[in-house]
Amino acid sequence: MNRTAVVALFGALLAVGCGGGDEESAMPGMTAEEHAMHTGAGGAATDSAGVQLRSAVHLTAAEERALGIVYTTVERGPLLRTIRTVGRLEAAEPRIADITPKIEGFVERLLVNTTGEPVRRGQRLLTIYSPALVAAQEELLTAKRLAAQVDTAAGEAWRNAQATLDAARRRLTYWDITADQVAHVEETGEVTKTLTLVSPVNGIVLEKLVLEGQRVMPGERLYRIADLSEIWVEGDVFEQDLQFVREGQQAHIEVAAYPGVHMMGRVSFVYPTVDERSRTNRVRLTVANPDLRLKPGMFATMYLDAEFGEAVISLPLDAVVATGERNLVFHQHEDGSLHPHEVVLGPRAGDRVQVLAGLEEGARIVASANFLIDAESRLAGGRGDMPGLQHAGHGSAVEPQGEHTQHADTMSTGEHRHD
Repeated sequence: MNRTAVVALFGALLAVGCGGGDEESAMPGMTAEEHAMHTGAGGAATDSAGVQLRSAVHLTAAEERALGIVYTTVERGPLLRTIRTVGRLEAAEPRIADITPKIEGFVERLLVNTTGEPVRRGQRLLTIYSPALVAAQEELLTAKRLAAQVDTAAGEAWRNAQATLDAARRRLTYWDITADQVAHVEETGEVTKTLTLVSPVNGIVLEKLVLEGQRVMPGERLYRIADLSEIWVEGDVFEQDLQFVREGQQAHIEVAAYPGVHMMGRVSFVYPTVDERSRTNRVRLTVANPDLRLKPGMFATMYLDAEFGEAVISLPLDAVVATGERNLVFHQHEDGSLHPHEVVLGPRAGDRVQVLAGLEEGARIVASANFLIDAESRLAGGRGDMPGLQHAGHGSAVEPQGEHTQHADTMSTGEHRHD
C-alpha cells in the first residue's frame, strides 16, 4: 500500500468518525433517551460505567504493513529492573572515633597537628598537663609505698592497703591513662607532668579542633578520626520502588572520579520513614574501600538490581494502550482479528512491564502502532458496522494512484489542464 492509499485510509476513518447524520448514528431498537445514555458527548458508545466501547478490528496484510504493525508473543521469563539514584559518600558511623579528655588541663604538645593525616591504633596524638593528674600519680605512689610496708600476715590492714592501691590505679585508667603508663609510674617512682592521649583506631583525621597551649575541658572534642576502609553511600529511592529494596541486597556504585569503574556493595539499612515532600525513602549502602579511593563528600550513582521473579509474564510497554480508565492490549485471534483485552499491570522494568492478570503465555498481541488500532476499534465500537468503514478498514475502496489522484494533485498546486 503506497503513501496515497494510507492517506486515503486515515481520511476515511476521520470521515466516518465525524460524518453521518442522525439516521446513521441512531442504534436500532433504542429510543432517543436510551441512545443518549449509551453515548458520550461525541456520540461514542459507552458501557454502563461510562467507558467507551471498543470492537474487534480486521486488517489485511497490506494494511498492517502500511501502518507499521508489529506483533509479539507473550512469554514467561526472568524480569530484572535496575533502580538508579544519586547518593553521597559518608564515613561509616561505627568507624568514627572522637578524642576527648576526661580531665581539665592544658595542651602541652601536639604530636598529630594536621587534618587529613593518617594515624595508627595506639599512636600518640597529644600531651596534656593537668594538676589533677599530677596529684593522682602522687596518690598512686603513696598507696604503693604503704602497701609495701604492710605485712601480708596483718590480715585486714593488708587488704585495706591493697584496696587503696587498686583504687589509685583505677582512677588513672578512668582518665584514659594506659596500663603501660601506670606501670611505668609504679616502676620508676616518678610523677609524669603530662597525660598522653592515643588514637583508639586506625584511620584518617577528619577534624582537628585543638592548638598547642589551649585549655581543654572534660568532654571537649579534640580530634575526629575515621576508619575509611569501609564507607557508606546514602541515597533516596522513590516510594514505589521500596518493594524492591531489602537489606543485604547486592548493589554497586559509580563515581565521577573513576568513570566506568563499578564498585560492589550491599544494602545495609533502609530508613523507616518516607520524606513527605519528595515521597522518597533513604537507603544506605556499605561499600568496601581498602585502597581509600572513595572519599567522604563524593557523589555517586547508585544501582540496585531488583528481580521480579524467574517466570514472570511481561510485555513491551509500547503494546499497552492506557485509556486513563484501564489498560488495554490488542490480542490477535486465530482468524486474524484484533480484539481489545484489559490487563492488570505490575511494575515497569525498562521498556517492559509485568502483567499480573488478563493475558496468558503464548498470546499474540500488537507490539507497535496500537494507537492506530485503538482509534479504529473505538470507531467500530461507537458506530456498529458503520457504513463506509468496511471500505476504509479493509482497503477495498481505496483508489490506487492513477488518473483521478494525479488530477487532484494537479488541482492542489493550482495547475489547470485543458483538454
